[in-house]
Amino acid sequence: MLRFVYSIFRKDGKDGKYPESLVKKAIERAVDGTDPWIRAVSGYKKKLRPAVLHAIDHVVAMVDASAKPLLLDHESYDTNPVLRNFFISKADLARFLERDKDLAEFKGKQGRGWQGATALLLMRKAERGILGAVLSGEVVMRDVQQTTVSFEGHRLLDLSTTEEDTLYQLKKRAFDHLLGIALGRITDIKTRRGKLEKHRVLLQSKLDLLQREGWGFDDGAEGKMSVAGVEKMLGEIDARLLEIGKDDKMLDVYLGVVTDVLGHAEEHLWVKKEKLIIDRMGIKRKEPANDAPEVTLDVMGDAAGRNLVASLVFIPA
Repeated sequence: MLRFVYSIFRKDGKDGKYPESLVKKAIERAVDGTDPWIRAVSGYKKKLRPAVLHAIDHVVAMVDASAKPLLLDHESYDTNPVLRNFFISKADLARFLERDKDLAEFKGKQGRGWQGATALLLMRKAERGILGAVLSGEVVMRDVQQTTVSFEGHRLLDLSTTEEDTLYQLKKRAFDHLLGIALGRITDIKTRRGKLEKHRVLLQSKLDLLQREGWGFDDGAEGKMSVAGVEKMLGEIDARLLEIGKDDKMLDVYLGVVTDVLGHAEEHLWVKKEKLIIDRMGIKRKEPANDAPEVTLDVMGDAAGRNLVASLVFIPA
């Protein structure tokens, strides 16, 4: 699998294209990662191909634009403002490195050959409003509205002995993340359709009873329903079902979802640059200063509303 990952995210040096055999594997991965029944759609490979290639191009460009790995050790803490932003103290950084289970497992596998690791560090950026004191000239102003910034939920992904390995694993992860978004949309469609179909069966049974037995509700009672009322509701549900897709066209709908997500990958998964200025106390500032230098963060976002600060890191032995 790792060899496949390496290959699919590396273009052929001769013509800048991906090997055809690997493109086919990527298409099959897209199907397996969403709804395998999509294979029943005529020409699914041809329909998926442009979208899959677009998604791979996007993933490769996004990951390759990552900044050089940040040295993640306590010796760099005092001289690196980015590291000081991510961890409130040297002790906080040390605790993280000691307690991270994935890092401990990776070290264990390396044994005596442990020489350090490259990984992706992910965190949530939390901003909170507080009332604090500000020095204006020689006057201390109190109860001033301020914003504190902290980083939480640190975790390491795709640990490897080389930066190259980590980057390729991240590309695979990003591609699979897009498939996860597509799968979520397909699941939502199936859920909505299932609820509508159950409601339709209930109403149809009620309508059959009304028409067959001549039994009905008292027209004047609130909340009661006539034959005409049931027929109207059935018509509305049928219209909503048609909007989602006919029974014999649902696989085409699911294929369309996968094609749309992969074909517009940049709208579903992205990394943007964000400038941040905070002082040693974690207070957000408008202008940089000696104790509050400006740093640039990579913020990864997706169509589901998730936003995480991401940084490639190197953990020395």
